[in-house]
Amino acid sequence: MRFLATTMLIVLLALGGCKDEAKIEASKAEFDKERSELMARLKRKKAEKVVQAPKPAAAPGAPGAPGVPDAPAFAPVTDKEFSYDPTGLRDPFRSFEWERDLLAETEMRGPLEEFDVSQLSVVGVVWNVGNARALIQDPSGQGFIVSEGARVGKNEGRIIKIDDSVVVVKETYVDLMGQESTKDIELRIRRSEGG
Repeated sequence: MRFLATTMLIVLLALGGCKDEAKIEASKAEFDKERSELMARLKRKKAEKVVQAPKPAAAPGAPGAPGVPDAPAFAPVTDKEFSYDPTGLRDPFRSFEWERDLLAETEMRGPLEEFDVSQLSVVGVVWNVGNARALIQDPSGQGFIVSEGARVGKNEGRIIKIDDSVVVVKETYVDLMGQESTKDIELRIRRSEGG
């Protein structure tokens, strides 16, 4: 009895499934027909836009006629497609911070530019030659030989003078108002006690 009921159920489902497949095929055919009609209408519409008759001359006193100003700029535009050309314009969805960080990453920074000038110390100077040089030590104890024009410090500092026992660094600061100011900082050789 159970076998017979199961078999009947399977037969009924199979017949019902066939009807559903027929419905699906019919709906596919209907969809394809509607789609081809829509494509034909779109092609005709494009052809009409391409081949448009020239506009007749404006009546006297109407907008566009000689001596009469055109329609106001806020008039709605219809039957025209809008296109946007972003060439030369900034992306309105990109952050200013991101652009500044991107520029900072592309600019190579030296190892002495990672520290503040106050953290650096002058160990030695060779100054009575044509190209004066100094040995500058970072907080970790690593030494670097620099000459005039080298970049030092976080605030775009440049070494402008190397003298007997002093190295002069010119740093540029930008305040909250966006104004730049410069400051000369002297780094002197630290004299050791004794010895």
